[in-house]
Amino acid sequence: MPDIVWQVGGFIVAISVLVCFHELGHYWVARRLGVKVLRFSLGWGKPIKTFVARDGVEWSIAPYPIGGYVKLLDEREGIVAPHERHRAFNNQSVPRRMAILAAGPGFNFILAIVFYWAVFVIGVPGMKPLIAEPPAGSAAAAAGLKSGEQILAVDGEAIDVWSTLSTDLIERSLGGGKLQLAVSGTNGIPRNVELDLSRVRVDPEFLFADLGLSPYEPVAPPVLTSIEAGSPAATAGLREGDRVVSIDGEAMQSPSALIRFVRAHPGAVVKMQVERNGVFQESTVLLARVENGGQPASGRLGAGVATPPDLWQDLRAERRLDAGAALPAAVEQTWRMSWLTLRMLGRMVVGDVSVKNVSGPISIAQVAGDSAQSGLVSFLSFMAIVSISLGVLNLLPVPMLDGGHLLLFAIEGVKGRPLSERFVATSQYVGLAFIGTLMVLAFYNDIMRLI
Repeated sequence: MPDIVWQVGGFIVAISVLVCFHELGHYWVARRLGVKVLRFSLGWGKPIKTFVARDGVEWSIAPYPIGGYVKLLDEREGIVAPHERHRAFNNQSVPRRMAILAAGPGFNFILAIVFYWAVFVIGVPGMKPLIAEPPAGSAAAAAGLKSGEQILAVDGEAIDVWSTLSTDLIERSLGGGKLQLAVSGTNGIPRNVELDLSRVRVDPEFLFADLGLSPYEPVAPPVLTSIEAGSPAATAGLREGDRVVSIDGEAMQSPSALIRFVRAHPGAVVKMQVERNGVFQESTVLLARVENGGQPASGRLGAGVATPPDLWQDLRAERRLDAGAALPAAVEQTWRMSWLTLRMLGRMVVGDVSVKNVSGPISIAQVAGDSAQSGLVSFLSFMAIVSISLGVLNLLPVPMLDGGHLLLFAIEGVKGRPLSERFVATSQYVGLAFIGTLMVLAFYNDIMRLI
């Protein structure tokens, strides 16, 4: 199936489910508090399918699956019959209105807990947290870490797979200071290592390079796959299944070593030694030059690269919990990711994290497609992260968002009287400007990534 189908399909499924559950939160609490719901719409635009339930709620499906809404009875939006005024949203007390608004993001967090619970019960596949040789000058190299060593714990918290380690490193790096690692050496003897974070940038784009931590790869010549027609690899006569032994005399002991070399030599003519059917031969390759929009150019070979799959068997790991233990773990993971998201936003505001990390619908669709192709666990994990992001973003005190409305309601509660229509309208314009700027930035970042 083409990638574009996975991307579009994954995006529509993910956004539809997450938005539907968000709006379901508003709907459910509004009904429980006696507020009349007029319409529940999944998507925006003129409804293509509508069903009116016995209680009078209009359920609609609209053609643009990038959002949705719940329309409540409100005197500010139309005439309300005298006998139903007590059911209008605007006539509810401040605590009731705040509860209805907070329910949307709240349901996003609940959905994330459900997704994480399912992920932990099914099992999280991954790789053991063994590390590659840290580059000279990195924090890991300064701490004396070596290739093939396994990280057992970070600040006393046990680590079982690389994905857990990555999240922990991002989270704990925000606090600065030093990290305490429990490490198992290649001889199997455990030891404690201290990582100095004083010169480590917290931006995820640079964090792991500064730390010098990357997954260990078995020593084995990389194997070429999927040679592209007309590419430098095809022109040089390279074939699928060729094992790359060396380039210009430099041994290629892993796929990442080959990728790093090629990217670092744009437009270069290199001598590549490969093994084909037990025979060693040498090919001259003119690497392509790829411009990166103002960034340093990178080289390109035009072939996929892999290692024999059996080399990875001993490195595989899985985190799986029973149904009972998975629930508190899911709650904890949702809290941690929510707090991490909020902290990263704060660091972005002060400039410690680049705004390049803001992603729009194009990037989200790409990740949705990749995770959907990777399997159920990957897609559920992706859905959990996006659900948390929606919950956190909607709680920000920005007018037009749920958090902005909550802020206005809180001010009204303190003042003891409704805010002026002019003040509310002005705040809405400010919120609209903020959201519009954020959307432009997200689309810009998406387009630059494509370019």
